[in-house]
Amino acid sequence: MTLVTDPKAPRIAIVGATGAVGNTLIGLIEQRGLRYRDIQLVASARSAGTELTVDGVARPVHAVDAFDFSSVDLAFFSAGTEASERWVPVATAAGAVVIDNTIAYRMDPDTPLVVPQVNAQELDRRPVSGVIANPNCSTIPLVRLLKGVEERWGVRQAVVSTYQAASGLGHPGVEELHEASRAALEHPEEAYPSKEFTPSLAFNVIPKIDRFLDTGFTLEEQKMLQESRKILGIPHLDVTTTCVRVPVVNGHSEAVWVETQGVVDRTELVEVLAALPEVTVHDREAVREFPTPATIDDPDRVHVGRVRVNPSNPRAFWLWLVADNLTIGAALNAIQIAEELIARETL
Repeated sequence: MTLVTDPKAPRIAIVGATGAVGNTLIGLIEQRGLRYRDIQLVASARSAGTELTVDGVARPVHAVDAFDFSSVDLAFFSAGTEASERWVPVATAAGAVVIDNTIAYRMDPDTPLVVPQVNAQELDRRPVSGVIANPNCSTIPLVRLLKGVEERWGVRQAVVSTYQAASGLGHPGVEELHEASRAALEHPEEAYPSKEFTPSLAFNVIPKIDRFLDTGFTLEEQKMLQESRKILGIPHLDVTTTCVRVPVVNGHSEAVWVETQGVVDRTELVEVLAALPEVTVHDREAVREFPTPATIDDPDRVHVGRVRVNPSNPRAFWLWLVADNLTIGAALNAIQIAEELIARETL
């Protein structure tokens, strides 16, 4: 168990504990042995009164509107942007440090946007806002790879197409994909469920995630540009993206084109990527090997394949990446932020 009496161990709250990311956070706390003095589970009023098990102990789920945030040192928020906008200021005013997994505070200048493998130095001090923002699920694996490329060759541009799973919308997204797929097979002449995804995601791909902006891009696509610039500390980094929802239960994929400042050798590129923390390059030994959401064997790593330097432009290359969006893209990054805060004693 990771429940300890050490006064230096934090008291933790998980807001959104009953959701897909909240469930994953609980599993990772157990798996990684994150030490805590107390842990409180929090959710909306409709989920309050239920119980979830943490480290073998059944714990009640408290309603967020009645929860006393002065009883915790660290609060994970993963209950949606609206809940974060309403309750994060309450938590920070009560003295808690918040790790927020929504868009609400990512671009706030007083709030660090952190991927520990890229910019952990942002955690050397307690943030002015009291909040550390967790980036978008597709931004996190991308910047983890671009960090190594930038240090070796310099990045001029990245062009990215994402293939994002239904679990990006949590349990409701997965449930609708299952329901709609079953309906499409059993009653193809009828309309499929399409509340979470419009049109239906069953046997379909949808080139729109989040709302459209006046530029014609979606908010999801804008997030990846803005967040990559902030995390990498490159204000003029050129990242352009098309974000697509695909009928996959879990695991986001990305096709990434990168143009660099220097000439790239494929063998060296593979070694640079493979040397990055928690990255597996599947075609390191055999160029025909590649990862897919259904075949990755470790959800706590970024998986890379199809590494190709462009023969007509040796300053550019393609790669394919796959990452579990509930772990790498959300809960694991948040847990690793917490681990760094505890190690630095900046809670």
